[in-house]
Order: sequence, then structure tokens, then C-alpha cells
Amino acid sequence: MKRRLIGSAAIAVALALGAALPASPAFAQPALSGDQLATKAGPLVIHPVNHASFVMSWNGKVVYVDPVGGADRYAGLPRPDLILITDIHADHMDAPTLAALKGPKTSIVAPAAVRAALPADLQPAVHALANGETTTAEGIRIEAIAMYNTTPERAKFHTKGRGDGYVLTLGGKRIYIAGDTEPTPEMLALKAIDVAFIPMNLPFTMTPQQAAEAVRAFKPKVVYPYHSRGSDVGEFARLVGTDAGVEVRLRPWY
Repeated sequence: MKRRLIGSAAIAVALALGAALPASPAFAQPALSGDQLATKAGPLVIHPVNHASFVMSWNGKVVYVDPVGGADRYAGLPRPDLILITDIHADHMDAPTLAALKGPKTSIVAPAAVRAALPADLQPAVHALANGETTTAEGIRIEAIAMYNTTPERAKFHTKGRGDGYVLTLGGKRIYIAGDTEPTPEMLALKAIDVAFIPMNLPFTMTPQQAAEAVRAFKPKVVYPYHSRGSDVGEFARLVGTDAGVEVRLRPWY
């Protein structure tokens, strides 16, 4: 009893003197570093992780896109409030990584095919979104955009309706995450895109030439080539050029 009183007194003294008690590691939320884009509700921060995976923070919320590769890959990054998954392939969907990163209040948005492929204990956390549908999560408007192959010999890799690209609207800015796709009518019809993430790797998505032609057609203000293992992103930047009003950002995805 005496020891308990002494311990309580010590805590009271520490609080009275303004001393900080040790923080619980479970609640640590480090700041995200990366490129910044000004929005009406503060900066959007973009942090590439690897291949198709990246993390964004905005207005106190943290968004993970296609987290795979184990939780250690995300060590030192803030935990997600929202996770977006584009497809069922292993470089986009990884159940053990999701289980390790997901918190009790984390929202997950994904295609129905992804939800069906996940273990039963993860499925209730997933809001399935079909191409053309919209939802709002963590204050972010999310529109699912069709992503698929249009070249006949590549059609087997990504069929229309299975996966989702996304357009996020946050703080008045529109962010397009293409997922695994070739140039599609849905992509080329996009308007007023502030930032686009565009894939280019064969045989699964498209060539740098296809990607550059698409970007020059729908003209996002900023484009990040990602999901580009083995592709010449420098050639993509050259083909986009400087006359279309598009800024190409090459970042260390690998």
C-alpha cells in the first residue's frame, strides 16, 4: 500500500512539474515526408514506398495505396486511416501486410474481387467499390475508375471491371491513381486532374510511349510514373515534353 502511494505521488509530482510521461509506441504518429501539394485544407504530402505502393497524408489523415511487402517496409511511417487497394495481384494486395498495418478504425476501399480474395476476418473492413461508383471515407471523396488492358494479347492480365483505379478529391484537388491499366476511354475522359500516378511496365500495363500519349491527352498538372519496373521513365519524361503543361516527377520507387 505504501509503495502504491509513493508511486502515485511521484506521478502527481511529475505532472505538476510538466514532466512528460513516456509515450506509448502504439500511439506514435511520425510526420510524413515527401512532395507537398497545397490544398484548401492544408498540404497533401506524397511519399513513394515501392513499385505501386505509396503513402499520402492530408488534413490529419493518412492514406496507404496498395501496401504490400510486409509491415517492416512501412516502419517509421504513420499508421493508415484509409487503405486503397486496386487489384488482386500480389504487388497490390497482400493480406499479411494489411493485417499488420490495419488499425481498429482503418477504412479499406477496394474492388469486390479484392474483398472476396481476402481472409474472412479482413473482409468486413472492406468497402467494395465498383467501377463508376463513388464513396466518401475519412473526408475524402473516392471515385472508382475502370482499369484494364486494351491490347488483345495483354487482355488476360487485367479484365475490365475487376480492378479499380481511383480519383480522390481532397481540399479541392483531384488525385488520379491509375492502377494497372493501359490508356482506356475512362482514363482519357478525365478532367481537371491535379496529380496522376501512371504505370508503365510490360507485359502487364503499357509502354512509356503509350503512357506519354495518354498523359498528353488528359493533361494532369503533375504526373508520377510508378509501377514502372524495367521501364525507361526518362524516355517517358522526354516524350511528355514541356509543351503540354504537365510536370513529370521522377522519384525513387525502386
